Amino acid sequence: MATPIVRRSNKSRRTQESERANSLPFVTRRFAAWTAEITLVVASGLVPFGLGTFANSRSELDRVPLNPVLVVTERAIARPLALPASYGIRNVAWPTNFLWTVALLAPLTLSWWQLYLLGKTGSTIPKRWLGIRVVNEQGTPPGLAAAVVREGLGRTTVPLSIAYILWRYSFAFPNLGLFTFLAVLMVLGEGLALPARQGRRALHDWLAGTYTIDTTHPMPSSLVANKGHSSSKSNEPDRAQEEVATPVLAIAGEENTSLTALWRRMRQNPSLTLFGVALTSMTAVLATLIATQIYVQTQQTQRETNQINSQKFLALVKQLSPNSGATTEERQSLILAMGGLNDQQSIQYLADLLVSETNPILLDTIQQALASIGLKAIPELKNKNQFLAGELDASSSVPQERELRQKRLQLNQQTINKILTVYSGKSEGIDLSRTQLGQSGTAGSSFFNLVLENVDLSGIKFKSANLNQASFKGSRFRATGDDGRFDTYDDAIADLSQAQMKQVNFSDANLSRVIMTGSDLSRATLNRANLSNARLVGANLSSTQLVGADLRSAVLENASLTGADLGDAKLNEANLYAARLGRVIAIGTQLSLANLAKTDWQASDLSGADLERANLSNANLSATRLTGATLRSAQMQNANLRNADLSLVDLRGANVAGADFQGAILAPAKQDPADQFVQTPDLGSVSAVVQGVDFSQAKNLDAKQLAYICTKGGIHPRCP
Repeated sequence: MATPIVRRSNKSRRTQESERANSLPFVTRRFAAWTAEITLVVASGLVPFGLGTFANSRSELDRVPLNPVLVVTERAIARPLALPASYGIRNVAWPTNFLWTVALLAPLTLSWWQLYLLGKTGSTIPKRWLGIRVVNEQGTPPGLAAAVVREGLGRTTVPLSIAYILWRYSFAFPNLGLFTFLAVLMVLGEGLALPARQGRRALHDWLAGTYTIDTTHPMPSSLVANKGHSSSKSNEPDRAQEEVATPVLAIAGEENTSLTALWRRMRQNPSLTLFGVALTSMTAVLATLIATQIYVQTQQTQRETNQINSQKFLALVKQLSPNSGATTEERQSLILAMGGLNDQQSIQYLADLLVSETNPILLDTIQQALASIGLKAIPELKNKNQFLAGELDASSSVPQERELRQKRLQLNQQTINKILTVYSGKSEGIDLSRTQLGQSGTAGSSFFNLVLENVDLSGIKFKSANLNQASFKGSRFRATGDDGRFDTYDDAIADLSQAQMKQVNFSDANLSRVIMTGSDLSRATLNRANLSNARLVGANLSSTQLVGADLRSAVLENASLTGADLGDAKLNEANLYAARLGRVIAIGTQLSLANLAKTDWQASDLSGADLERANLSNANLSATRLTGATLRSAQMQNANLRNADLSLVDLRGANVAGADFQGAILAPAKQDPADQFVQTPDLGSVSAVVQGVDFSQAKNLDAKQLAYICTKGGIHPRCP
């Protein structure tokens, strides 16, 4: 009996895994290869983005402005997806800038590398491993241009565009969940619906003129194109090898039969073809002639209108001249008629006349005429405003001259004030940057007060403007855009960055998402104002009243709030990194989940404040009053708590590693009953809750504090 010979397989484990994968159905392998390609691209962006987000949460890292490339990219993405973009200066940790840039560039680089491989070899790495190849009609790799059309246009742009249109005009806009669902559905449908049927190509293959073939199972000779067109029997072995090496579907000719039939029909009916071409040409010529005639007529009408207005303007100017002898009543009528022209030369003339006229009656009429012109007069009034403000700053010390220039500026300011009041809600895009609309001048001058209460000022640019002591009570600085929805990209949001707003009254105003980067709001009143998501990076809010204000998710990095009143304000999830909050009154303030890293709260009152899960790492809380505050699960690493009053504070779950407790009061000293006039509550009712809190790495704990910690269930190596 012969002994059986056992042969060991020389196939590697990787080859065996590849064979098992290639045994799956062709459609399944195509989907698996596409999924692997997308996963690699998405992971190359999500991983560095997640690491950057984590680095941004570390308070010990230095903050730098966000990379401008990332800012532009963020806005470009936000616009089509109707997302609120992050405006103004945005500071992030320095590694975050690098990691987020990698998250932007890595997917682009990997995508182009996959396109290069697909164009030059016909397969990406996942496709090659799963036995899939993309070829053109000649059976060769499609080339980079065809690969871009296949993947960029057919597989991505077309299905995503259809999904976007359906989502944009649906009832659920701007719900991103629905858009994501539609996008996935369209991409999967385009890639799998047609190829699921034998002999069909997907849209992306049809557009690029490519075919997706199975390299592990060559197509039969009946479906393979013969490249040599030779019937010689001597070439049959070569053709067989060619069929195995480059299997090209014979149905290429079948799919082009519709174009061939159309061309054949056109050749068979030349008169009909000629008639169609002539009809199309005549229609195009006629449409061009009509459009040209309409354009010429419009331009001629406009020129005639401008000529008539110019003649009227010259006649009115002649009658308004000082030598015309017109009475005051006649001059009033002429000024109102000038305003009715509503063109640039009349606006400029009225703005100049407002500065030179001295008759109070005529001055009121000029303001009325400019107000009737409306927002169109704002640019000219802005130019005059800046000129008059410059003159006032450069004026001599002669009181009479300064008083005259001050009055001229006030007339200009009053006119702008009237126009903004009359055209409330229609002023989006108006630019009043660097205008002088606040109080200025020497003592004894008749000051102007800008009063725009309960007015819609959404979308106005007040950047670097002087708005000192203005009143904006109940006014709105933010409105919906064309889509009628808040928190989308087209929201009309005012720009108040770098503005001077000392002692401004913003009580009950809507300043949500408004840009106030670097603005001076010292001693301003913002009680009950809506400042949610507002950008106040580096703003000066010293001695500001913010009682009951809504500052949720607001950005106040490096802002100064020294001496401000934050009583009952809502600052949940707000970013106050490195803000200065010395001597602040924050009784009952909501600060849960707020970023308070490196903030300075020295000598502030935080009694009853909610600081649950807030980030207070490296914060200065020395000599602060935290009686009754909630600090559950707060991050307090390396916080300065020297001489702080922590009576009745809930510290459960807080991280106090490295925190300095020197002189901190965890429980007030028990008084002698004979030495007090009023009976104090039981000591336990005013003591800090430290049960389960790990104080092993806390600093400067004295014996009394340690005894209290060990008695109340705290954790420390010296506890028995």
